Amino acid sequence: IKEKKRHMGDTKHFCPVSLKENFVLYPGLYDNAAKYQEKIYYFSTPEYRDKFLKNPEEYVAHNEPIQAPPLRVCLIGAHGAGKTICARQVADKLGIFHIQFEEYLQELILPKTKEKVGPHFDEEPEEDDNKILMLSQELEDISQAMTKTEKTKKSKQEVKLTPEEEAIKANLMDKDPLPPEVLDNIVLDWWKKEPFRSTGFILDGFPRTSDEVQYLSERGLCPDVAVYIQVEESDVLDRLFPPRLQKWKERQHKKMENKKKLKDLKAKIRV
Repeated sequence: IKEKKRHMGDTKHFCPVSLKENFVLYPGLYDNAAKYQEKIYYFSTPEYRDKFLKNPEEYVAHNEPIQAPPLRVCLIGAHGAGKTICARQVADKLGIFHIQFEEYLQELILPKTKEKVGPHFDEEPEEDDNKILMLSQELEDISQAMTKTEKTKKSKQEVKLTPEEEAIKANLMDKDPLPPEVLDNIVLDWWKKEPFRSTGFILDGFPRTSDEVQYLSERGLCPDVAVYIQVEESDVLDRLFPPRLQKWKERQHKKMENKKKLKDLKAKIRV
């Protein structure tokens, strides 16, 4: 009964300091409450409460109500659950950005890796490709010795990844956790920088682990909604199996073509 009679502050049960400084609706705690002008304010941390009490006028409404931040949604679920399709539809309907997390990671390292990495993109090692390359070089050695030295020099020049790019690649390949300092360079911008800050977004496929959830909590990056898509294994199988089968057929076709190329190259070398 007493709780109902309380006069709440302009931000209700959300922390006014988090809203003002980070533009995030962060629920305040009962233990971190303070009273100002006969109104009760709740804060996310004791430090924010002390900051408010030093200069409360900076965090309260004056001539007009305090503006609320845009919608921020985290959409999670198993691979093949249909997150991306749902996220695109929601983003179009609400006029917010759609961010596909793992796709964004791929784009960060794609200029150096030249191709997407990870278990969903790795193909079986093609021994025939290596044989074709070796035989092609052997054939080229016979005809042009100079061009061979130039090409081997070019092939030796490998692009080196930065420590951050190495961490991203390890995450995509082996699910190694991304360090907080790497996440800071990626995730913080979506909450704190334009155009995401004023438009809002639906974050597809993040957070993926309890460590990433902990990271969001420690940085004060609260989504307004978290949606988990749960589907039956049979539905995922029906969705993912046909394209995988098609990819396997294409690899088999490529192997047959490679065998023909090997035969032709060996014949040319014999000649």
